[in-house]
Amino acid sequence: MEPTAITGPTLMGVDVIWAASILAALGTLAVIAAVYGAVTVRDPMARRVKSLNERREQLKAGITASTTKKRAKLVRKNETTDRMRKFLGSLKVLQEDQIKAAQKSLAQAGIRSKDAAIAVIFGRLVAPIVLGGTAVLLIYGIDYFPDWSPIKKAGAAMAMLILGYKGPDLFVTNKKNKRTDAIRKGLPDALDLLVICAEAGLTVDAAFHRVARELGKAYPELGEEFALTAIELGFLTERRQAFENLTYRVDLEAVKGVTTTMIQTEKYGTPLASALRVLSAEFRNERMMRAEEKAARLPAIMTVPLILFILPVLFIVILGPAACSIKDALVK
Repeated sequence: MEPTAITGPTLMGVDVIWAASILAALGTLAVIAAVYGAVTVRDPMARRVKSLNERREQLKAGITASTTKKRAKLVRKNETTDRMRKFLGSLKVLQEDQIKAAQKSLAQAGIRSKDAAIAVIFGRLVAPIVLGGTAVLLIYGIDYFPDWSPIKKAGAAMAMLILGYKGPDLFVTNKKNKRTDAIRKGLPDALDLLVICAEAGLTVDAAFHRVARELGKAYPELGEEFALTAIELGFLTERRQAFENLTYRVDLEAVKGVTTTMIQTEKYGTPLASALRVLSAEFRNERMMRAEEKAARLPAIMTVPLILFILPVLFIVILGPAACSIKDALVK
């Protein structure tokens, strides 16, 4: 029995109607997935507010767990961290300034646990050995890539070693930069709300609570930091320390300017609303300048995608039906 002949228009031996049907089905599935994702979206602040409340209770009570299950989990985690610390200490590679630098980077990335610094330093030591040893075993031991040249093999082994050493730092740095950019975007709006709250007569900690609640859904990272600052303002003996902790957790010059203004206002009694209004205007102008700079770079950035991806598709859509018709006419 002969196979069924293709009767519709073809392009490079493929039935155009069949290909269009497959693409339409994929597009329909993508639309359904997008609608499902939009309908089932979760509140991004629910988990963050819960963790902040737990952090407040921990700081007030001086404990880190309240239930037996949490205590057991924490004990296991501390035992693992202690083993890592002892192993690094036995090798004489654990330094106090190194731990402080790692803790600061993790705090700015939104990771609160101080034990994670030990894990990052341990990863710098172990990951190159694991990845590099695996690469050397695959490349030179069992000769898994026999077609590779010696230079390519050596380059792959060195690349895996470098990736293992820089991998933990790259992960933390990437997470830190994303968090800093998100906080930078929402800071002018937060300062405007702080000005409104200050003019309405709210205290500083109440104003921070209100701003965190209002901006929590739009800017969850900024809402988390403001909520934590408000919590610290409520129980720390020195309010200055709460603002310094905010500067420690956020690697942003704008935040340092805001905290300096808050500290000076607390110390000298200067008007808070006027100072925050000036800072808000400056940050908003800075954000507009960054947006204009990105818009000015857009034509140059879009040149390569336009040539490689958009123009070929446009030519296929415009000339494809005509080419199919001409081919069918010539065949007949």
